Amino acid sequence: MSEHLRRNEIRLHGHPVSYREAGSGPVLLLVHGITSSSGAWSDVVPALAETHTVIAPDLLGHGGSAKPRGDYSLGAYASGLRDLLAALGHERATVVGHSMGGGIAMQLAYQFPERVERLALVSSGGLGHEVGIALRAATLPGAELVLPLITRRWPREALLGGGHLLRHLGLRTRADVRGTAFGLTSLSDPEARNAFVHTARSIMDHSGQRVSALDRLYLAEGMPTLIIWGDRDPMIPLKHGLAAHESIPHSRLEIFPDSGHYPFNEDPERFVAVLRDFLATTEPSHYDEEDIRRRLRDGAMAA
Repeated sequence: MSEHLRRNEIRLHGHPVSYREAGSGPVLLLVHGITSSSGAWSDVVPALAETHTVIAPDLLGHGGSAKPRGDYSLGAYASGLRDLLAALGHERATVVGHSMGGGIAMQLAYQFPERVERLALVSSGGLGHEVGIALRAATLPGAELVLPLITRRWPREALLGGGHLLRHLGLRTRADVRGTAFGLTSLSDPEARNAFVHTARSIMDHSGQRVSALDRLYLAEGMPTLIIWGDRDPMIPLKHGLAAHESIPHSRLEIFPDSGHYPFNEDPERFVAVLRDFLATTEPSHYDEEDIRRRLRDGAMAA
């Protein structure tokens, strides 16, 4: 981790929010996935901070941020990120979202398009129905009672050892094992477990994802969008990224071979190179309310 990467805390609406910040220049907002934290980006932040101000928050319910009893919907997370940017004095940012963070990034662009310059969606949620069985299980009745048992020390050791549990979950890459083990570790805290269950149930049920951005992707035509996916993702299938690429005009798709759900940890050098090229070769989006009205009218007529 770079010595220039600062860990800070700010109070928003009475709750402490932890975030990491590094570099200077145009703002890159990195949004982690469920059960993760800002530390997930540690492999890529130093290089990205050479040319940008990188802000990586711990979402509420995660990491060092507060874990209140409250709203853990994508809309609430998006509003919280808008407020964080405003409180830190930033008007706009390129938003990079991983997994659930991708769904939050799209929600942020939908609710506050004037705040988002570009979107980078990494193994993103919110683009299809399928999702890994381990996440779906958290939505089942009684999950609150089972989670304390499966987040004890021995399942994490078994997972890192690559035993039966690893194969059952479909994890094939080192980064997927590391990310899943970190998630299990984070859920050893009762408040984090409660926040996880509330978050999971706000976006999924036992059959899969139930919050989708697919019917609104036509609004992203004017938003420079990069889609990054691992071709061995066991959590969210590559076909979601392919479909999103087809649905978002002028989007870019980068498939990382032999990578799972964490392509930025599988191949951080390539991830940084791809993201830097995207930033260098696209212009920030220009918010035009009349254009949004036109797209909404045209979309209504097409329906």
